[in-house]
Amino acid sequence: MQPLVVVSSGPSPARRAILRRRVRLLVGATIGYNVIEAVVALAAGTVASSTALVAFGLDSVVEVLSAAAVAWQFAIVDHERRERVAMRLIAVSFFGLAAFVTGDAVRSLVTQAPAEHSPVGIVLAAVSLVVMPVLSWAERRTGRELGSGSAVADSKQTLLCTYLSAVLLVGLVLNSTLGWYWADPIAALVIAGFAVKEGRDAWRGDACCAPTASAVDGDDCTDNCCR
Repeated sequence: MQPLVVVSSGPSPARRAILRRRVRLLVGATIGYNVIEAVVALAAGTVASSTALVAFGLDSVVEVLSAAAVAWQFAIVDHERRERVAMRLIAVSFFGLAAFVTGDAVRSLVTQAPAEHSPVGIVLAAVSLVVMPVLSWAERRTGRELGSGSAVADSKQTLLCTYLSAVLLVGLVLNSTLGWYWADPIAALVIAGFAVKEGRDAWRGDACCAPTASAVDGDDCTDNCCR
């Protein structure tokens, strides 16, 4: 006699409603923080002539656009209907960031224009290293349970900000302490590289793996969007 296999059909309607509200709250928090981050980074980067800091501020703008795309998607109950469009909007925002940052970084390397010391930028990068992983983890877990590829993609973009914060912090510190002018544009190029990769993943992504109980913990998730 074959053992009975119970296949989960995903969250119940009540649970899905809770998850949709949670996504909207997390998206709102992400937008709020990134607006502040963008304003501070762009202002500090302009003052210090820091390509990496300006790139970081532009990435924050892209994150706001990405989160706004997810918010637009989840503004309706039948959010799956807007999934592909939201994913494509996220991808395009990544590609736009990469193109601008690469051009500005190359210009800085060619002209050898040094960036000034930016204590504001260093503090901002350090704070983002703490805030962004928390927001990313919460949205990714919620998106995986809900089976939303766009929510997972947006969480990956938020996680990208964590990596970029570390890159930015290293670049700013090296420029400030050792006077390595090239550290700043190189950091910006690393940011652009991350953006291209994530944009490509978002463009190719269709939907997250089936939202089963074990998939929430990542045990049986084989779809790349769930990681």
